Amino acid sequence: MKKQHSLIAYLFIAIGVYFLFRELKLPFFTDFYSWQTLLMIIGIGVLIHSYTTRTYNNLFAGTLILGIGIHLHGVKHYHFWIDHWGVFPLIIGLALLVRYSKTKKGLLSGIVIVIIGLLFIFSDQLSYYTEWMNPITNLLDRFWPILLILLGFFMLRKPKK
Repeated sequence: MKKQHSLIAYLFIAIGVYFLFRELKLPFFTDFYSWQTLLMIIGIGVLIHSYTTRTYNNLFAGTLILGIGIHLHGVKHYHFWIDHWGVFPLIIGLALLVRYSKTKKGLLSGIVIVIIGLLFIFSDQLSYYTEWMNPITNLLDRFWPILLILLGFFMLRKPKK
């Protein structure tokens, strides 16, 4: 009963610190006054809650939210940050691997999705070796939202164990 509302408590504390720093206008944190930072705070709150309450299935969601927040923050504030859609499968794969570290579920899919994300990110540099993949990557680059839609329908129809 005590740990039931701990996620909300962690989020309140973190968001309160965020807005306090914003009001104090601390110079070190000026780049962090954005909605991307709020995504990172929510992700960190979900991760802390997952570890403290031992509900490790929430590690995937926390890592995913944190990763997306970090990526969007990096794209906005750092000129060297990779701005490629292949980062999102990489984040999903890493989230699966973080969840695997505690639940022992999703290792193979995490590794495969990380490799796919890395292949798409570095497909331009590997063009000599992956010339045969150009038609496939061009097609996926244009129509990848359809894959998300199909995956969503597949997950809805998949029977639960």
